[in-house]
Amino acid sequence: GPMFELTVRDHLMIAHSLPGEFFGPAQNLHGATLVAEVTWRRPALDEHGVVLDIGEAAARLREVLAELDYRNLDDHPAFAGRPSTTEHIAHHIAHALAAVMDLSDFSGLDVTLREHPDAWATYRMPL
Repeated sequence: GPMFELTVRDHLMIAHSLPGEFFGPAQNLHGATLVAEVTWRRPALDEHGVVLDIGEAAARLREVLAELDYRNLDDHPAFAGRPSTTEHIAHHIAHALAAVMDLSDFSGLDVTLREHPDAWATYRMPL
């Protein structure tokens, strides 16, 4: 059926390494600036005629990204036991947003992380 979407964007700077031959030179500690785009989806607008207040959306995203920003993800508890790949970081951001927001009126949340203009990964979370 019909769906409304709102997307906000922010960015974060991280350091990390990705162990294993599969990752080639990314096995070494390196920095990355990731652009995070989050889309909230719902079939009907709220009583104000919006998907979500843009300021609220931006503030919640910043709150979640602040936990990762300027951090070495090799030492971050969220990535203990799993590599901090772009895909895993997107998954983490989606679930962290779900933990700080009431998403009961939403049908989905997408997190797209752009590594650079030519490559990105998305985690889609149905709600």
